[in-house]
Amino acid sequence: MIKLLIAEDHAIVRNGLKKIFMHMPEIVVAGEAVNGAEVLERLQQDSFDVLLTDLNMPGISGAELIVRVKARHPDLPILVLSMHNEPHVVAGVLKAGADGYITKDCEPDVLLTAIRKVAAHERYVAPDLAERMVFSAHLGAETPAHGRLSQRELEVLRLLTAGHTINAIATQLFISNKTVSTHKMRLMEKLNLSSMAALMQYAMQHGLFNSDATE
Repeated sequence: MIKLLIAEDHAIVRNGLKKIFMHMPEIVVAGEAVNGAEVLERLQQDSFDVLLTDLNMPGISGAELIVRVKARHPDLPILVLSMHNEPHVVAGVLKAGADGYITKDCEPDVLLTAIRKVAAHERYVAPDLAERMVFSAHLGAETPAHGRLSQRELEVLRLLTAGHTINAIATQLFISNKTVSTHKMRLMEKLNLSSMAALMQYAMQHGLFNSDATE
């Protein structure tokens, strides 16, 4: 039996995953969390075989959360289930310590295979993502400017382009207004942009624009 901790801030996604796992007797959803703080709290309270986590959640999330979890629970396998399929994002998450990476549009059998693999302390990347990563490296593709952004800067970028204010972003990410402004300044510098209009255009050109910005 594989005890699973699901970290996902969207109730619809969590419920959908639980329905899938109802048909997989070897997997039991032993815990749920809606943000990084809850993940760390649940891991202190109980033991799990796999952490299945979204990449973008309120507060601590993404690579930052993975690093913290691995620092406290180095033997806990972490499988990322995300909407993002960019090779540089996958590579960054694996570098942070994740044991596997799949996307939310994957088939249930891919999800099951990934959970089995990481639970056995093996690494797993969805075949289509692995292929893209290999060809990207083989062709020597240049890393796009946003590939230099931290996970938090990417979160701020997506929230900004979705129309959220500095105050709203600070509230959602549980950080100060000043910190949000600093992230905005740094991401604009890294992208060599000087206005919100230019940022919106860049986000749309590179598929970063997300009207929800919370997945």
